[in-house]
Amino acid sequence: MVYDSLTTDDDVVLFVKGVNVRQGINREPREFRCVFGDDTINGVKTAVTTSMQEVFRCKRPELTTVSLEIVAENRVVPSVAYYTLPRKLESNNGKSLLCASTMVYDVAKFLKEWVLYHSKIGVEKFVLYDNGSDDDLQKSVDELVKQGFDINTYFWRWPKTQEAGFSHSAIYAKDVCSWMMYLDVDEFIYSPNWQNFSEPSKSLLHPLILSNSSKLGQISINCHEFGPSDQKEHPIMGVIQGYNCRRMYENRHKSIVLLDAIDDSLLNVIHHFYLRPGYKTKKLSTNSMVVNHYKYQAWPEFKAKFRRRVSAYVLDWTQKLNPRSNDRTPGLGFAPVEPRGWAHKFCEVRDNMLKDLTLRWFGISESNSALKMAWQR
Repeated sequence: MVYDSLTTDDDVVLFVKGVNVRQGINREPREFRCVFGDDTINGVKTAVTTSMQEVFRCKRPELTTVSLEIVAENRVVPSVAYYTLPRKLESNNGKSLLCASTMVYDVAKFLKEWVLYHSKIGVEKFVLYDNGSDDDLQKSVDELVKQGFDINTYFWRWPKTQEAGFSHSAIYAKDVCSWMMYLDVDEFIYSPNWQNFSEPSKSLLHPLILSNSSKLGQISINCHEFGPSDQKEHPIMGVIQGYNCRRMYENRHKSIVLLDAIDDSLLNVIHHFYLRPGYKTKKLSTNSMVVNHYKYQAWPEFKAKFRRRVSAYVLDWTQKLNPRSNDRTPGLGFAPVEPRGWAHKFCEVRDNMLKDLTLRWFGISESNSALKMAWQR
């Protein structure tokens, strides 16, 4: 199924499910043609130039609907995508040096903390791909926009299409963002070196990307995974203040990417893009920069997240399939039943660095209701 398309100045990008069906194994572009027009038999067809995961690129004619033909099978893929004139994100504030993009689903109560924190350290614009939220997300976005934050949402309904959404953002936001940071709403980037700063600065992240090297195209940052940290429900002061116990070793990396450096295929895997020839990726140690991933939260929060992740991966999420998948949390099993001792799981290191830093920067405390409300707003 062709589920979305994006038109650039030079070509059309299709997002297609069910063609490149295995991760890392992509069929050759010559096996396909893009099909434009309502007549799938006699419609205008153009060559596909790249075929990576769910992303296909081809030259564009001046027509209205678009699909994909599998040449050897003489078959046109069903489509609900419409070809339009080039759609790009617009900005009244000029081109931003650093933006952040993420896929979201029912994160309204988490969004404010994430946006406020990252805007204070250098993110100028936020691009949210809404995966079908039903928690009145737009109301939270509108409130933040009224407060002066630059936030845009793009409706992206299809499950398990995070990489494709990131590929979309690499074109959609290219004219208004130079660098894009790809983080989830439960992830917060910071540097241990910031402990020396008495207050946040919007230039804290900028030295990372204002490198003297003209060939720097991507920065890779490792993650620390935090556990429930004795919490039984969502902490009123937010995730940074509420969760302070994590696993010892870092896990998957996240990236900040120069959009001009991304390969034409738009291929990305786990927040990491393939780059054009000549550009390089710089990997940072956790001593210089790290992402706090508040992954295993209080049980009511994690239960909802777990069910959605697994149900998107298998037809019946209670089936004992793919036990080693990253969508199967260690020790959780196959049922939405709170494991014994959940509040204390995944706790190997007490890590208060970001908690203490934001406490000092923002003056957050349980006893200071005014500042607490300011942080929550």
